[in-house]
Amino acid sequence: MNNEKLKDLLEQKYYEYNTYSFIETDPIQIPYSFNKKEDIEIAGFLTATIAWGNRKMIINNAKRIINIMSNAPHDFILNASRKEISSINNFVHRTFNSSDLQYFLKALQYIYKYKGGLESIFLEGYKKNNTVKSAIIYFRKVFFSLEEIPAHATKHVSCVGRGSAAKRINMFLMWLVRSEGIHFGLWKEIPTNDLMLPLDVHSGNAARALGLLTRKQNDWKAVEEVTAKLRLFDANDPVKYDFSLFGLDINERNEIT
Repeated sequence: MNNEKLKDLLEQKYYEYNTYSFIETDPIQIPYSFNKKEDIEIAGFLTATIAWGNRKMIINNAKRIINIMSNAPHDFILNASRKEISSINNFVHRTFNSSDLQYFLKALQYIYKYKGGLESIFLEGYKKNNTVKSAIIYFRKVFFSLEEIPAHATKHVSCVGRGSAAKRINMFLMWLVRSEGIHFGLWKEIPTNDLMLPLDVHSGNAARALGLLTRKQNDWKAVEEVTAKLRLFDANDPVKYDFSLFGLDINERNEIT
């Protein structure tokens, strides 16, 4: 398939799958429950953090986290005592457990009380090298700067410095930065054209089938490779084709393999 036909296919599938009906079965429905910027950020970040595995399970467990925060994420983060946060138990989503959730809430409290919030941290990191990679690296450094980090907690924020694809963080950034379609467009200072594809098994399968990705591993080098290819089709908004690739692998795999 030549580039012109490939672009036509990706554009067609983008408009087919980038619809509000997508929200009904996707974890993005959790931050959609809120109107306040900070609530959307916090709900979105925590939902993205556990966004692996069965989507129904992701949504149900994300709702549990929101309930733990009394359905008011920003207010909870600002006002919950350390004792209240430390008393949270009986939460588990695959390998993400109560001690991980406790640390994540404490780290978010630190960021919103003393560091200006999630947008401020990601933007500060972005400006260090004008890349999303530098934004993620800096965010992870700040996020895990508190004492008494649970042994497994660091596994739940990807380390792109060690080559991780960082699917969940890239997805979170896509939700907050992009303003088209179902995304929020709340963060204006990180350019859409610098976003990186939230590469996972589905988008990776479709990208390889279409000749957009040659690397076998779903790692950061693969993210860079496929995002660079997608920029050939839309230099200003390459990650919009995440809808296309995901939808093609989920719904039309036989047609592209």
